[in-house]
Amino acid sequence: MADLSRPARSRVAPPTYELERELTEHGATLIAGVDEVGRGAWAGPVLVCAAVTDGSPAPAGLTDSKRLSPKRRVAMADLVRPWVRDHAFGRAEPAEIDEFGMTESLRLAATRALNGLAERPDSVILDGKHDFLGRPWQVRTQIKADLTCVTVAAASVLAKVERDTMMAALDEEYPGYGFASAAGYPSPLHRATLADLGPTPYHRMSWAYLDDLPKWQHLRTFRSAPGGQLSLL
Repeated sequence: MADLSRPARSRVAPPTYELERELTEHGATLIAGVDEVGRGAWAGPVLVCAAVTDGSPAPAGLTDSKRLSPKRRVAMADLVRPWVRDHAFGRAEPAEIDEFGMTESLRLAATRALNGLAERPDSVILDGKHDFLGRPWQVRTQIKADLTCVTVAAASVLAKVERDTMMAALDEEYPGYGFASAAGYPSPLHRATLADLGPTPYHRMSWAYLDDLPKWQHLRTFRSAPGGQLSLL
């Protein structure tokens, strides 16, 4: 079995409960960590995980999902699922992303995840600096929370493994796009197959990548709903 306590890349401090303790001191009683995956993909949903922990020591080696290899992420998710007090997923589908834009789609997915928890949290920690959730949720944003905050790190791992599994299933339905290996992100294989075969029903049809595909650019749609897109960088 892989040694999950060994750092995945360069040595970094493990996540802590420092932020959760700070929120508790200010009156929070149930805190959910939230992280998303799939924002920059060309195909598939954007998926959010909301996780709640009980303050107990995290599984050894828990960290930001991006710092774990695919094999180590799956092994870590197997440890995190029975350890967290509760967790739930929410997603916004490509058609919703096309209609509403990414900011609103992230809000929809996060709201669906939070509403899927057994108890409504009174405080939410979002990874990053942008509060895409807003009222009525009490939100605390934190840059690199997926690396430094235990609850968000747990959500990060669970979200990534869940979406990767979903995209691998789509790879069986639409082989050739590299969904199992690149999860809908623009890998060289994905780009080449798109140029040849065109988009699937799971592609985001309002995105500018279609402008670079002469055979398929006529399929591009344009969002009618108000609201801005988040930068994909």
